[in-house]
Amino acid sequence: MSNDLMNIARNGVLTSQSQLSVTSNNIANVNTDGYNRQVATQSTLDARKIGNHFFGAGAYVSDVKRIYNEFATRELRIGATGLSEAQTRLSKMNEMDQLYSKIGKGVPDSLNDLQNNINRLGDTPDDLGIRGSIISSAKHLAKTINQMESHLNSQFKNTNGQIDASLKRINALTKELGNINQELMEGNTKNSQLLDKQDSLLKELSEYANINVIPLEGGGKSVMLGGSVALVSGAKAMQLESKAGDPFPNETRLVVKSGDNETLVSSKNLGGQLGGLFEFRQDTLISAKNELGQFALGIADAFNQAQAKGIDLNGQVGKPIFQDINDPAMANGRAGKFKSNTGTASLSVNIDDVTKLTGAEYELSFDGTDYTLTDKATGKSQNLTLDTSTTPNQLTGGDGFSIQIKSGAFANKDKFTIRPTSGAASGIEVAMKDPKEIAAAKAKITEPDSNSGNTKVKLTAINDRSAANFPKDGKPLTFEINTSTTPKTFTVFDKDGNRIGAANQTFTGNKISAHGIEFEVNSTSGATDKFTFDLSVNKGDNRNAVEMAKLSTDFKMNNGSTSLIDVFENTKQDIGSQTSSAQIQLNSATEVFKQAENRVLSESGVNLDEEAANLMRFQKSYQASARVMTVANQVFDSLMSAMR
Repeated sequence: MSNDLMNIARNGVLTSQSQLSVTSNNIANVNTDGYNRQVATQSTLDARKIGNHFFGAGAYVSDVKRIYNEFATRELRIGATGLSEAQTRLSKMNEMDQLYSKIGKGVPDSLNDLQNNINRLGDTPDDLGIRGSIISSAKHLAKTINQMESHLNSQFKNTNGQIDASLKRINALTKELGNINQELMEGNTKNSQLLDKQDSLLKELSEYANINVIPLEGGGKSVMLGGSVALVSGAKAMQLESKAGDPFPNETRLVVKSGDNETLVSSKNLGGQLGGLFEFRQDTLISAKNELGQFALGIADAFNQAQAKGIDLNGQVGKPIFQDINDPAMANGRAGKFKSNTGTASLSVNIDDVTKLTGAEYELSFDGTDYTLTDKATGKSQNLTLDTSTTPNQLTGGDGFSIQIKSGAFANKDKFTIRPTSGAASGIEVAMKDPKEIAAAKAKITEPDSNSGNTKVKLTAINDRSAANFPKDGKPLTFEINTSTTPKTFTVFDKDGNRIGAANQTFTGNKISAHGIEFEVNSTSGATDKFTFDLSVNKGDNRNAVEMAKLSTDFKMNNGSTSLIDVFENTKQDIGSQTSSAQIQLNSATEVFKQAENRVLSESGVNLDEEAANLMRFQKSYQASARVMTVANQVFDSLMSAMR
């Protein structure tokens, strides 16, 4: 009997020791990230039959369980994905907000400085010092826009760098998960430490992107990225890599590589840090670059148009202050060709009317018959018209722009990305060097009330102020233009109504060149209208300078809905709004994550109060079992003494 007591006591001591060991391990790992609480399952040993009775044989630890809730852990991973995406989004938006709040304020300040100098010129139109200041402030404005674009490009490079760094860590995680799967499938399914490490890696992986976890036999887990592309399949880990963008190489894409095979991963609904970076790059950064380009085009076109309406100190039609809006330096990257295109068409984009630009991005597609232009933001589509009367042929009907087919031809299903304002912010620069060429005076062109209103004229050049009958010094010329005949004709009269030259002189196209001047004629329908030109030079004439001083607020953009300065300010306000929205999103994601985390901790986390109570309970059990061993030993000694 004492032998049975000794065995029961020994089993009790070993059982209590195991319980103490598990409890101590829980306490030691209370602050270990990803640790799941363990519980020792205690069972009774089979009873022994002695005589007609069954006597218990003690207890033993039948299993050490890992407290784990798959559903709660899945919710935690989802929460971690949302939190990481929100944190990334807010971090990037804060950078943009700081950029526009601190560095960006130099753009409107520079424009105001230019406008102030032009306003000063209105007081003294012939002051060369002020004229020089205008050119200097114009250069500073262009440089400020260039620098703003440079900062946005730096943001672009940094974002791409963060994407690559994330991919590097993702690949390291998937490799570790594949190794763990290998160990688990080789028979280590009861290794709680290995399973905890697996869950910890999966949680970290979920911070980078939305993942689906598929349990395998043996404890392994396969991982799908976004529910569609395998990252880990059993012991095999795929590689996630970045690839040059299509059609713009710097807008990198994601591919999953397995051997020589690669699968393109859509950045939509990617989630996590990767999703936040791709969303920021596409929805905020590219949009900001396009809108800054729109602003640059507006600046260049507004001042160049104003110059063209005036007369400079040399008595010539005002020359452009800024680079022409369709100069190659201003037009870089407006059209992107997809690699999947089978046609040979090479395109360029020509800005026809800056005021109709929206800063939007478009997709141009060809179905074999129609050329369809779709606004990527709104989804609005329109069919463009192929004009074969021009060289090169062009597609017309865009929002303030036309698309020129420089070479080659379209094939069915060809696609292009069109960004009409791309490149302008980096390409804008001042073309004017001579301060005398600032056109403070205004060409005086009048028309009688009897005109039809269907015809407009625009002075394009003063070729020779010394030409016979040049309209100056109180000797204006009146052009009577008939656009209803073929060919179109014009007759010139002096101030007294006397005809100068032949009657009904013909002209082709829309340009008339006579008496040292050249001007365009644009008519919506045939009519006979009169226009009087007086191009006298008056050094005190400031009419055009006064109009130029109002351009930042008077020049209308976005189909007349916003002023020139509002184009930039609206981008700044939109970024501020997005930053506030990102903060709200982070607050919400934080609460969701905390709830999921608390649920996991309530089940799988270590409760020190509970473990302390267990420690005392198992200690007493250990002591009691040890006391039984002492009693058994005493009984055995008594029996031996009785037998002597």
